[in-house]
Amino acid sequence: MTDANHHEAGLSEAQRERVFAAIDAAFDDQMATTMRFVAIPSVRGAEGPCQDMMGDLLRARGYAVDDWPIDQEDLRHLPGFGPVETDFSRARTVVGTYRPARETGRSLILQGHCDVVPAGPLDMWRRPPFRPVLEDGWLYGRGAGDMKSGTIAALFALDALAAAGLAPNGRIHVQSVIEEESTGLGALSTLQRGYRADGALIVEPTGGRVMRAQVGVIWFRVKVRGEPVHAAQATAGFNAIKAAYHVLGALEALEAEWNDRARDDPHFGSHPHPLNLNPGIVAGGEWASSVPAWCDIDYRIGILPGWSVAACQREIEACVAAAAARHPFLAERPPEIVWSGFLSPGYVVEGADAMEAVLAEAHGSGWGGPLDESVFTGLTDARFYGLDHGIPCFCYGAVSEGAHAFNERVDVESLRRLTRSVALFVAGWCGVTAR
Repeated sequence: MTDANHHEAGLSEAQRERVFAAIDAAFDDQMATTMRFVAIPSVRGAEGPCQDMMGDLLRARGYAVDDWPIDQEDLRHLPGFGPVETDFSRARTVVGTYRPARETGRSLILQGHCDVVPAGPLDMWRRPPFRPVLEDGWLYGRGAGDMKSGTIAALFALDALAAAGLAPNGRIHVQSVIEEESTGLGALSTLQRGYRADGALIVEPTGGRVMRAQVGVIWFRVKVRGEPVHAAQATAGFNAIKAAYHVLGALEALEAEWNDRARDDPHFGSHPHPLNLNPGIVAGGEWASSVPAWCDIDYRIGILPGWSVAACQREIEACVAAAAARHPFLAERPPEIVWSGFLSPGYVVEGADAMEAVLAEAHGSGWGGPLDESVFTGLTDARFYGLDHGIPCFCYGAVSEGAHAFNERVDVESLRRLTRSVALFVAGWCGVTAR
């Protein structure tokens, strides 16, 4: 870690006002850029155009851009790897690097993800999900909150420092990753490629709070097989869909047991239900008049920080095996479990007092008020940095509603405040030199 004694002073009031004025002057451009970014339907496997746009934005600002395809085989041996089952041939990561003429300050990773979850039935949206709209102080669109607006805010925060005549003294990597919603392989690929820093900030929408802790997540598929016959003789066969729901009941009991254990957790103990089992995809059968021969259910379940992924996998396997043993048909044909995505531990930020102090000061001046903390019953990429590489990583971002839901939106004024806070955080963490 580089010597950073000069960081303590921060910006003068005049410098801070110049930064804020630069943010205000460019804010219309920031929102227009955000809307262009949100308009790209970057669901899984289709993130390329977003990465093209991000690469262009970084090059236009003079950053050294690294744009590479992700190969799962390069990552398979690394902690936190989760397998991707879909076509991964077009997967890419884009990193833009700023290097000062003389690196005397602390280095920083600023990261956002450009992948978004599917929109669902379009007729259930009040506005088309990939036709972003500004209305009543909110920006609507899939990915507007989670988390394209944050990525653009970080980029414009760096622009504001430059416009105010301030050059960061530390190396900065602006990272646009994919697969955050499914495996985290985009963030993992940056670490495999060698990107490191003294700290990392992910601009996920946190409502202006710092994320203290987050659960881990496991994805898995339970494949149940039945015995097909004509529905007119249904009792002569065996219905795989009904049997799959028998297994679901057993997994719901495991979910309840895990939440009972969570009551003693220092971060999630006060949460009424931190660990959620979600049967997210159900597929089965082929014909309404045929007893279904198969049913697959894809699940997501949360695990507490400190819990072993491998141990939790064994509990899931034992739960499914016990459910099968209690069932007259499944006892002879036990279900198969496939690990189909996230295999990720939870994460608690620890040993990052210096970084948090800088963020708190930046928040107080840029957003206003004390920096409150939160815990998250979901998952972010922060775990890779803190758990596996000793890089303190916080999530901090705008006010957003409807992530993974219909009518997703982000509060516009919170984006202005976020941009201010990120600019001040960069100045405080990396140090700046007047040009």
